[in-house]
Amino acid sequence: MDDANMCIATAISLLMILICAMATYGAYKQHAAWIIPFFCYQIFDFALNTLVAISILVYPSTIQDYLQQLPGNFPYKEDIMSVNPTCLIVIILLFISITLAFKAYLISCVWNCYRYINNRNNSDVLVYITTNDTAVLLPPYDDPANGAAKDPPPPYVSA
Repeated sequence: MDDANMCIATAISLLMILICAMATYGAYKQHAAWIIPFFCYQIFDFALNTLVAISILVYPSTIQDYLQQLPGNFPYKEDIMSVNPTCLIVIILLFISITLAFKAYLISCVWNCYRYINNRNNSDVLVYITTNDTAVLLPPYDDPANGAAKDPPPPYVSA
């Protein structure tokens, strides 16, 4: 690596540390706006990995070209090159699919955190998010105590 590439890698690493710190601070202090840069990074990363998977599907020969460009001392290079190309592509696509599913789950977690904090800060009622992504609004704690007394239910009449 030359000095220019080292500076770029250092700048990207520092930017990622800053974005992750912002997301952590935003979740801790319940400021929804601080979570948005991390969410955007996750969407961008998911899109890039999806494009990689699509490019492997469209141009499967690029895997073999990439393996031939690896340095000679790369571990297990000969073993990987000896694998059937179709089998290798299926293994790589399976690995990328698992990775994309995990990234989609993490995106969903960050989005639910953002939505929870945003709804909590914008309303006077508590928001309880159920597992099927429906929001149930709960009344504030003081409302039942301050409300007028309700009439008792009618007496039970046997038939």
